[in-house]
Amino acid sequence: MRNSGTPGSTRIGAFLSLPVFRLLAAGVAVLAFHGCVGVSNTSHNDFQVEEATIQDVHHAIQTGQTTCLGVVEAHMERARAYNGFCTALVTEDGAPVPPAAGPIRAGERTWFPTETVPASRLFRELGQYQGPPLELGRMEPTVSDPSVYAQVGMRVGLPNAGQLNALETLNIRGERSVTCTGAFDAHPSTGPLPPDAPAVCEEFRRHPDALERAAELDALFGTDPDLEAMPLYCVTAAFKDPYDTKDMRSTSNADVDFAMDVPPFDAPIVAALREKGAIVYAKSVAHEFNAGPGNPGGPATAERNWVSGGQAISGWAGQSCNPYDTERVPRGSSSGSGVAVGANLAMVGICEQTGASCQGPASRNGIALLLTTKGLLPGQGGIGNQLFIDRPGIHTRTLADAARVLDAIHRPEVGYFREDPFSAVPRSMVPDRPYAQYAVTQTDLQADPRPLEGIRVAVFRPHMVMPTLNHVAISQQIDREIVTVLRDRLGADLVEILHPDHPGDPDIPNATFTFNDALARILPSLMPEIFARRNSSGELYFDVPGWDVTSQEYLLALMRGDAPLTDAVHLLNFNTFAAIPCVAGCRNFPLDINAYLAERGDARITDWAAWVANSRFREDASRAGAENWVLWEGHTDPGKADQLARSYVGRLALQMMMYENGIDLFVHPENVVPTPKIQGPNVGPISQDGITPFLQIPRIVVPAGMNDIVYEPEYALNGDRTDYISVLPEGTPETRLPNPMPIAITFFANSGDEPLLIRVGTAYESATGHRTPPPAFGRVAP
Repeated sequence: MRNSGTPGSTRIGAFLSLPVFRLLAAGVAVLAFHGCVGVSNTSHNDFQVEEATIQDVHHAIQTGQTTCLGVVEAHMERARAYNGFCTALVTEDGAPVPPAAGPIRAGERTWFPTETVPASRLFRELGQYQGPPLELGRMEPTVSDPSVYAQVGMRVGLPNAGQLNALETLNIRGERSVTCTGAFDAHPSTGPLPPDAPAVCEEFRRHPDALERAAELDALFGTDPDLEAMPLYCVTAAFKDPYDTKDMRSTSNADVDFAMDVPPFDAPIVAALREKGAIVYAKSVAHEFNAGPGNPGGPATAERNWVSGGQAISGWAGQSCNPYDTERVPRGSSSGSGVAVGANLAMVGICEQTGASCQGPASRNGIALLLTTKGLLPGQGGIGNQLFIDRPGIHTRTLADAARVLDAIHRPEVGYFREDPFSAVPRSMVPDRPYAQYAVTQTDLQADPRPLEGIRVAVFRPHMVMPTLNHVAISQQIDREIVTVLRDRLGADLVEILHPDHPGDPDIPNATFTFNDALARILPSLMPEIFARRNSSGELYFDVPGWDVTSQEYLLALMRGDAPLTDAVHLLNFNTFAAIPCVAGCRNFPLDINAYLAERGDARITDWAAWVANSRFREDASRAGAENWVLWEGHTDPGKADQLARSYVGRLALQMMMYENGIDLFVHPENVVPTPKIQGPNVGPISQDGITPFLQIPRIVVPAGMNDIVYEPEYALNGDRTDYISVLPEGTPETRLPNPMPIAITFFANSGDEPLLIRVGTAYESATGHRTPPPAFGRVAP
C-alpha cells in the first residue's frame, strides 16, 4: 500500500503472472495476475466516485462517462492508496519492531508500521500497577497464513497515518482467499491449477472477482443497464465479515484456519444485493464475532489484561482508524464499514448491530445509517450471532441511498428468506410505494420548505444529559439542530421526554404520559411474576414503601393509577431490570455456531471446539471465553424467554406512550461524548442506544455537523491498583481538536415506520447538508 510505513511495498505481479484472458465483448482486458489487476484504457475515465450517489453512478454509466469496470477500478485505486495499516503497538519501552508483512490487498503487499508507543505514555504509575500483566503489543504470525503477520495486543492510532485499514478482504482474484491464494485462484481460461492446489479451489475459481463481474455487466448492458431489475447496478458494496460471501474469505473477522476459508454460500443479505446488480466488492474490518464471543464463565481465565479502551479488533485484520483523525476511534464493532463508506472506499456498507455497532460508526465517520425493523433486512447478525436483537444495517453517505438499498431487497416482492425466520414480516409492513419515494430532496424543499408540519417529534432528553463538561458541547449543538432545523425551519412539532438530570426546554411542552405510566398498566396483567423478583440482597426490585408489591391489591391499584410504580425502572434499563439471570447476554453461542458450521461443511472446522483449536483470538480474554464456551452446557438455562417477553412488553409500552402523547418518532444525539482515541480513555457512553435493538424497532442516523471541543480524559489506577480506569479529573482544560470530528442526530420510531423515518431524516439531510468528506482522504492523484 502507498505510505504503508514499510521499506518497499511489493507489487504482486512481481511474484507471479498468469496468462492474460480477455473479455472481448466488454472491450476490456483484465489481467489475472496474483491479485494484480489492470484494465485497458477503455475503463479509465474522469468520473469521480468520491461522494457519488447511486443515481450519480447510474447516470455516468448511461451517458458514457464511465463504465462499471471503471467504477470498480476507481474504488480499487482508493484501496491501494488508503487501505493500509494505521496503528502502532503499545510496548514496554517504545522500541521499534522489525518490519512485518501483512496480507495482500488490491494487488500490493501490506506492511505494518514499525514504530511503537511506550505503555507509560498511556498509563501513569506503572510501577504501582498490581494487576495481571498488561497485554502489550507484539507482532505474531497468523494461524491462517504464517507468512502473514498481525498486530497483537494493545495499540494506538497513528496521527496523520494516511491509511485507514477499513477493508479486510477485496474481491480480487488471487487475494480473496487464503486457501485458494495466488495461482490457486487462476481464471479457468488459464488452464489447469498447479498440482499442489487444494481441490476446493477448482470450483472456487469459477466465481468471477469484482473486476470480472464488472466487465461482464459492461459486456451485457453497456450504457443501457436494466435498472428496474438491477436497481443496485454496479454499486460497490462492502460487507461486515460475519455475513458470508461465496467468493471471499468469511471467518467473522477471526484468524482461524479453515480447510476452505470461503463458504459455499452467500448470506441472505449478500445474495439479495448480488441479485440486484451490486458488486460484492469487499469484506470490512470489524470486531471479531461482532465483539463476541463473550464468556459464559468456566475454568479458563484471561492471563493478561487488555485495558478497556476504544478498540474494535479483528484477529485477522486488526483495527480501523477514523478518516477524520486517524488517532481516534471509528467506533465498533462495524468500524470498517463506517470507515469504508465515510472515506469513499465503498459506496454501501452492510453493518451489523447488536447494541450500537452500526449507529456508532455512522456517527463517527460522518455517514448515514438505516437500521430497519427486525426482519426487514435478512440475516440477523451473521456467523454466531442469531439473537433477536442482532440485525444488519445499511451504511451509505446519504440516507436516500440507504432507502434505495432497502428497496432493492423488497422490490418487486417482500424479501423473505427461509434462512432467517425473522424475515417473515407481515407484507403490510412494507409500503406500496418504494422507500426512496419518501425521501425529501432539496428540490422538494424549494416547493415545500416545511415538509414536517403535522409530525410530532419527541426530544429524548435521557440521551442528552451532561454529567461532565465533556458532554456539553455536542448535547447543546444537537439541541440547537432540533429546535432551529426540525422545528423552526422544517415545521416539526416538538414534545419533550424529560430526565431529572437534564434541564429541559421551557418552550417545548412535556409528554404527559410516560413509559412508566404504560408499564404500570401492562406489567400487572402480562408479567405479574416480575414483582416478586429479588436482588442479590433479597430486596424486591419493584419495592414501593407502604405497599406489598406482590399482592393482588397492589397490582389492581397500580393498573388503576392509584399506586405508584418504582422509578428505579425506566425505558433505558427495562431490558435488564429484574431480569432472570442469563449467561453472556442470553446468547446460545455454541448452538448457533455449531448449526452454522454443520451447514458450512468445512473439512477441518466442524464444530466450535475445532474452531477454538485452530484459532488465534484477538485477545487473551476472548481466548478464555472461547474455551469456556466449548465446555458450556447451559443451552436450556432460563432467561431467554424472559428477554423476549420483556421485548414485547417494552415495545407495547413505548407504543402506548406514543399514542397517548401523539408522538410520531423520537430524536436525540447519537452520542454526546467527543470521539475518543483508539485505546484511549473515555468517560460516559460513546453511543446512545440499547432501546432499539431490544425493542426490534427502526433507527436512522444522519450527519449533524462537526465538533472540535474536547476535555481529554485520562487513565488512572483503580482503588486496588489492579486495573486502569477512565477518569476526567476536576480542572481538566477545554482543548480544541486539531481535526474537527463528525457528530450525528438520530431518530427512532415504531415497527414498520421506515417511511416516516426516511421522510424526516432526508428532510433534515437536505436542509442542512452536514455531510463533510474527510479532507485527508480526497481524490487519489493519478
